[in-house]
Amino acid sequence: MMYTEEQLVRIAKRENNAKRTYLVVNKDQGKHIPVSPGKAFAMFDALAEKLASAYEEETLLLIGFAETATAIGARISIRLHADYIQTTREQIEGVSYLYFSETHSHATEQKLIREEVESVLEKTDRIVFVEDEVTTGNTILNIIHILEETYPQKMHFSVASLLNGMDQAAQKRYAEKQIPLHYLVKTSHEQYAEIAQSYSGKGNYIPPDAAESGDIPLICVSSYINTRRCTTGDLYADACNQLWNQMKKQISWRGSERILILGTEECMYPALFAGACLEHCGNIVRCHATTRSPIAVSREEKYPLHKRYELISLYEENRKTFLYDLEKYDRVWIVTDAPNLCEKGVYTLLNALRACGNEEIQLFRWC
Repeated sequence: MMYTEEQLVRIAKRENNAKRTYLVVNKDQGKHIPVSPGKAFAMFDALAEKLASAYEEETLLLIGFAETATAIGARISIRLHADYIQTTREQIEGVSYLYFSETHSHATEQKLIREEVESVLEKTDRIVFVEDEVTTGNTILNIIHILEETYPQKMHFSVASLLNGMDQAAQKRYAEKQIPLHYLVKTSHEQYAEIAQSYSGKGNYIPPDAAESGDIPLICVSSYINTRRCTTGDLYADACNQLWNQMKKQISWRGSERILILGTEECMYPALFAGACLEHCGNIVRCHATTRSPIAVSREEKYPLHKRYELISLYEENRKTFLYDLEKYDRVWIVTDAPNLCEKGVYTLLNALRACGNEEIQLFRWC
């Protein structure tokens, strides 16, 4: 399937970020804007097809960038039966890290578990960095430099992204280093800052409500695979199938329903997968996820995000997260991999959902 910039790209205003005033929002990605999970997977699969034809004879390690590309990387690894690991901002005990940074981001630190990367390097022909969008390409060049310094053996690299906004100078840098770029849509950022500034930013900002509001509707499900550690697409697909099979046994069905499935921060793919399964069962499903990104919201009709809920993270109490444009659904499923649920965070999320009229809410912790 062919995609265009007009189909996918919406421009939003970053909040309190002088390095880059705008944010490119992909409306079909399932992060900020609610989307049919089938539509998101069709887009991810189109990118997977480009890699499959380019590297049919090579053994790949895919690296998905947190937060927004974790689901893309996971999906492509499943389609290509490839090794997969994501970057993370979470702290995992008992490991060492390769650190790098995103200079334009509000949360600059990114890291890979060093031992996990080392466990697959010998059998890897090529490392493919998977992003939702590449603009300057500096972040990826940064991690490539770290990998080349740390591991002196010859490595091949590629980049796969839904959107590519690199200018000619950035593309030339990659060409000189013989790093192929694969993408669905070529974009130009020349007018993005101006577009962002044309919006008022006067949307609806909802503060966090951490008041306890009854028992937490929690179900713990097993088979968890943590993609912050290296896994294979096949193993992860099997684990997600087991997750879905456990989830559907917990729910009484009433026929076709309108259902929201929410992921949390870096944990996006499991929600999208369960959502796709629910679509196959005849439901109308929408997916998106909580995020650390504090994006301005605005009332203008053409602006992509209109209402912002500030939340306490399910992962830790001193972390702010956000959720955009909630609506009322017949039921809501939340899928998280938070190792120790922050109760205040759970209540802020439940209260935001209930404020929109959602009554049937189920929280699934994958562990």
